[in-house]
Amino acid sequence: MEKIVFITGATSGFGEACAHKFAAHGYSLILTGRRADRLADVAGTLRQTHGVEVLELAFDVQDRAAVGAAVDGLPAEWKEIDILINNAGLALGRDLFQDANLDDWDTMIDTNVKGLLYVSRAVVPMLVKRGRGQVINIGSVAGKQVYERGNVYCASKYAVDALSKAMRIDLLPHRIKVTAIHPGAAETEFALVRMKGNAEAAKKVYDGYQPLQAADVADVAYYTATLPPHVCINDVVLTCTQQADAYYFSRD
Repeated sequence: MEKIVFITGATSGFGEACAHKFAAHGYSLILTGRRADRLADVAGTLRQTHGVEVLELAFDVQDRAAVGAAVDGLPAEWKEIDILINNAGLALGRDLFQDANLDDWDTMIDTNVKGLLYVSRAVVPMLVKRGRGQVINIGSVAGKQVYERGNVYCASKYAVDALSKAMRIDLLPHRIKVTAIHPGAAETEFALVRMKGNAEAAKKVYDGYQPLQAADVADVAYYTATLPPHVCINDVVLTCTQQADAYYFSRD
């Protein structure tokens, strides 16, 4: 079996794009997602298009027991994981702090922070055992700057930034690379989910500028994963040309 990459949230957006990017270069894939039907469709397309081996694991990263059972139950040949891409995450709502929906807060923390922890804790010991590998955590510019109505989403992505630094320190003796990629505005399902299905509001997010595409983020992830063994890119902030940071855009 070729090198193995384990990708969470692989049914859309950055996760699906990473799956296609790595598959195009012959990697075997372990793909996870909540939507079993969508996961099967993505896996089928990858097999047909790239001729690679794909293992599908349908579970929600928020469910600690399900994460543990899925990873523990991997066939022996699939436990030789080379790269973990923690991509599963979301934003919900644009409420001011005092008006926020507590269920939205719980979902963001349980997915963006606890989900990343559960999957990493299950998979990283396999990398440690082999004495090599890489963890790629998908963060956000929201983990670098807090903005109005971002509150808990920003906090969850600040946690991704901090956890990436902590992993890098703790895994240093094992020669495991840890890379955090922090994209800016990107045209995926992100805005639609954040706006809770309001397509008109989601579309306005990208008015007047050309945002990143999921494939752009996948390109960066693949680049960081294909550097020489002694080279690790620790932290990348990635925006489109018309975005300077979390605040400033140049709109047409």
